[in-house]
Amino acid sequence: MNFTLYVWRQKSATEPGKLVTYPATGIYPDMSFLEMLDVVNQDLIEKGEEPIAFDHDCREGICGSCDLMINGRAHGTQGHGGTTCQLYMRSFKDGQEIYIEPWRARAFPVIKDLIVDRKALDRIIQAGGFVAVNTGGAPDGNAVPVPKVNQEESMDAAACIGCGACVAACKNASAMLFTATKVSQLALLPQGKPERTARVRKMVAQMDAEGFGSCTNYYECEAACPKQISVRHIARMNREYLRASTVGIER
Repeated sequence: MNFTLYVWRQKSATEPGKLVTYPATGIYPDMSFLEMLDVVNQDLIEKGEEPIAFDHDCREGICGSCDLMINGRAHGTQGHGGTTCQLYMRSFKDGQEIYIEPWRARAFPVIKDLIVDRKALDRIIQAGGFVAVNTGGAPDGNAVPVPKVNQEESMDAAACIGCGACVAACKNASAMLFTATKVSQLALLPQGKPERTARVRKMVAQMDAEGFGSCTNYYECEAACPKQISVRHIARMNREYLRASTVGIER
């Protein structure tokens, strides 16, 4: 298979970038998208040119590092979930033109080429603090009753890998789905109840301080999420924030 790639090249956050055309030839259908980029980079290196910088780590759909905007879609997926490293070239037509860009958000400044700085998401988590309640040993922890529905919804929220696809897909560059998952996974469990008021206040405040946009309910975040996390968590976070705004407890 052969493709024509239009890749965003940018040396640093302070320098202007542009789309550069590269051929991708001799690509096997069962190659992942990142393996295809590896082939292109090997050709560039052999020609003495600088390879395309892109982020990756596990290549197993776990870490969320492979954050690419492919033909205008976060991770290049068609709404079925999955990360860039799980996108295979058989999903494209032979001879197709492919546009590859980094996440576009003010809170995600470009580091180089297709790599962006996503530390803003880390700072939102840090703002939430820790769970200070003592759970004791394993037998004591298992003795804490947790309704099955709450347990399942908490685990669904905890599936978020922090890739930032929700931000990239949103026309407002909102981080509401990401923040909501981190609020939900603790708010639904008894261990997270003592600090629920302060947690949601601090995390929402940090989200706003990072420069993310507001949610206008387009549901693009849910469609782009590789773990297919529901926007219901955003509604829960809004309820948690409303509750926190009506009580005077600050921990």
